[in-house]
Amino acid sequence: MTGQRTISVLGATGSIGASTLDLVRRNPDAFRVVALTANAQAAELAALAREFRAEVAVVADEARLPELREHLAGSGVEAAGGPTALVEAAARGADITVAAIVGCAGLAPTMAAIEQGKVIALANKEALVSAGEVMTAAVARTGATLLPVDSEHNAIFQCLQGNDAANVRWITLTASGGPFRDWPAERLALATPAEAVKHPNWSMGAKISVDSATMMNKGLEFIEAFHLFPVGVERLRIIVHPQSIVHSMVEYRDGSTLAQLGPSDMRVPIASALAWPARMDTPCAPLDLAAIGELTFRAPDETRFPATRLAREAVTAGGSAPAVLNAANEIAVAAFLAGQIAFTDIAENAARVLDSMNDFSAPGSLDDVILVDRAARARTRETMELAH
Repeated sequence: MTGQRTISVLGATGSIGASTLDLVRRNPDAFRVVALTANAQAAELAALAREFRAEVAVVADEARLPELREHLAGSGVEAAGGPTALVEAAARGADITVAAIVGCAGLAPTMAAIEQGKVIALANKEALVSAGEVMTAAVARTGATLLPVDSEHNAIFQCLQGNDAANVRWITLTASGGPFRDWPAERLALATPAEAVKHPNWSMGAKISVDSATMMNKGLEFIEAFHLFPVGVERLRIIVHPQSIVHSMVEYRDGSTLAQLGPSDMRVPIASALAWPARMDTPCAPLDLAAIGELTFRAPDETRFPATRLAREAVTAGGSAPAVLNAANEIAVAAFLAGQIAFTDIAENAARVLDSMNDFSAPGSLDDVILVDRAARARTRETMELAH
């Protein structure tokens, strides 16, 4: 990398934000921080803003703004709060914006960053799952560069570099299979939230860990891949790879398959995005393939884990179907974590909601996406109440 670039981190206190700032901390001459945002962690955000001398720190929960101002007093860092302030921070036009706000709260800030026509390192799933057509149209219109931060999509991005998508035979997303990959079907219904959040390979939050256990995370990544890499649904597939060393693969029509391998550490794909088109050092230990010993692969079991099938059906249906699936899953996962429904009910509820909401008109704007999201959440709550 040459020259200093400006960077904003939307979702600075989450796991992606922490990994990003760890890399920025290790490369102080490479980046100048413009904006840092968080949901409600005012004290933590203020400490980061002071450390990195950010221009502005924004807390989404406006009720925490007085606390943020108090912690930033005398620092010279501007403090702001609320959804509008998030969008304004994203619109400051940093050379690279890391979009890592979880959920639909990240849609408007991500779009604001895209509108600046710069580089967006995308870690917000909803941007492409719920608003894929809207976001990709904005990217095409503004000339922005969308760099995927998810380990699987970043791996595909790297494997496609310098190649024509017309020559792609398959894009294969790898999945760890989660903590229940070897469980018999009858035992899955008895799985507890504590068991579901214990991912064997990755350190992640509760919601994404449950998504990994149901394989919905891979289903949502399938939908994202459909928008990021326009080769068609029929050229996208999923394979279970328990070791999480091969992060994804691209097979070309001549029979060559390119794979990206790396440790299970999000700093690797984040570094790829931050340094693109160059490379940068990370503190991650080099792969020791001899110590790993073997890499294994198996076909996904969509009888035990129907989430990937639901995702494929949703993206094939098109329009707002993926947004409905995402919203239904989010409500069902929250209910499972609260002990209100069984593990196997998560995908069943999502399937029922998809069946009942059969008008999948394509959203024309972010406002349309948010309306669909709200309607799907309400329908999911109704569906769960009727089932019990």
